[in-house]
Amino acid sequence: MSTAHDLGPVPTRISVSADLVHQLIAEQFPQWSQLPVRPVTNGGWDNFTFHLGPDMSVRLPAAAEYALAVDKEHHWLPRLAAQLPLPISTPLGKGEPGVGYPFAWSIHRWLEGDPVTATSTTDGTVDPIRFAGDLADFLAALQQIDPTDGPPPGVHNWFRGSTLRTYDATTQTALTALEARLDPAVDTDLTREVWATALQARWDRIPAWFHGDIAAGNLLLREGHLAAVIDFGTCGVGDPACDLAGAWTLLDAAGRRVLRERLAVDEATWARGRGWALWKTLATYAQTVDRDDEAATTARRIFDAIFEDYAANARSPR
Repeated sequence: MSTAHDLGPVPTRISVSADLVHQLIAEQFPQWSQLPVRPVTNGGWDNFTFHLGPDMSVRLPAAAEYALAVDKEHHWLPRLAAQLPLPISTPLGKGEPGVGYPFAWSIHRWLEGDPVTATSTTDGTVDPIRFAGDLADFLAALQQIDPTDGPPPGVHNWFRGSTLRTYDATTQTALTALEARLDPAVDTDLTREVWATALQARWDRIPAWFHGDIAAGNLLLREGHLAAVIDFGTCGVGDPACDLAGAWTLLDAAGRRVLRERLAVDEATWARGRGWALWKTLATYAQTVDRDDEAATTARRIFDAIFEDYAANARSPR
């Protein structure tokens, strides 16, 4: 459910209706043509998502760039699912362009659960310590899967798992814009310092599997536990530090400590993870800075968490 890519112009999105989805199903999967099709509330940005009957979902990429993930998901998700401790959104069928829709698309098994929100671990919805442990166990299992022949960072996943320098130019542009606004919510000098520390943090390890968008909406809860992980469109093999962004966007200080300890994260990797959270929050805040809504409030809270963590852990990452 990623919304911030920060690499050039935002892709041109098309429109998809439930009627179009029903036509595609009838044409390509007639065995399911009698099942009702309903839009999913808050179904994401990269894909239009629909319920198909009681236990399936239909995901249709909203632009050509997002459609690059379809073949990857069909090839790799069944292989990953067999080695992970939680259910993931595995595909059941691959659709082709048709009835005016131009891209490949997917039918997935529907996974039950309530999406994690930006406040789930701070408003009493879940125990932040238990949630952090569940998340750490999932990420540890994902990183231990054999990365041989896995997809490296690229256009298909907006270069998740690559160097943060990919995002440097647009991060600097966002910071310059915030400086011009004299926004009191963001200490731009400190932000530049946190970002520079992340850029300097070295990574010289064997590439590992990563999800690429550990964020609110992509993690599902049942009875207070992390129950499933969805939307692997940005997954790949590379530097898994990008999956640590949730330490600041979703967890409190105690949860961050649990996540870091369970994953045995070194200082350099932690600094890069903090950089991923900073980039993502800047990209979001740049779109909400003139508003006083939930998204802007959440971004300011994350900035505070990043700065607090940096002050507590700042030392040269090597």
